[in-house]
Amino acid sequence: MLRQVLTRRVERRCRSRDEDPSAHDNVIAETVARAQAAGLIDDARFAASRLRGLRRRGTSTRQAQARLAAKGIDAETIAATLAEEKEEASGAEEGEADTEEKAARAYARRRRLGPYRRPDTREANRERDLAAMARAGFSYRLAKDVIGGDAETDVTPLDEE
Repeated sequence: MLRQVLTRRVERRCRSRDEDPSAHDNVIAETVARAQAAGLIDDARFAASRLRGLRRRGTSTRQAQARLAAKGIDAETIAATLAEEKEEASGAEEGEADTEEKAARAYARRRRLGPYRRPDTREANRERDLAAMARAGFSYRLAKDVIGGDAETDVTPLDEE
């Protein structure tokens, strides 16, 4: 990502000055190498941090893999990060929901799907909510459980605000 950002900035500046951007390739390579040597670039730490943020927002595992890959993270690092996340979740308190289920509930809450809809519109929009969950990358079984279930107890309904 650093290489892409630097390349983009150099190209923009060279366009305004009618210069050749390829003349700056060695400077970009040196800058990236210096950042790596200094420990400023750590794909594993970036992937773990990004994954936590994506999960809080309600991103499914499939979508998280795609987004991390789009950021330039290699498949091995993504797999290791997901395995580490799963290991941390299994070491958490007993009875705590797994990360995919938590992400699905967060997605439903953020998009106001299923149990987070107004009660009078919930059944009429059931199929639409299931489709939204499927497009977000969640399995049918999980989407059905979340959409058909109850809202979490720690969340106050919109009508009581």
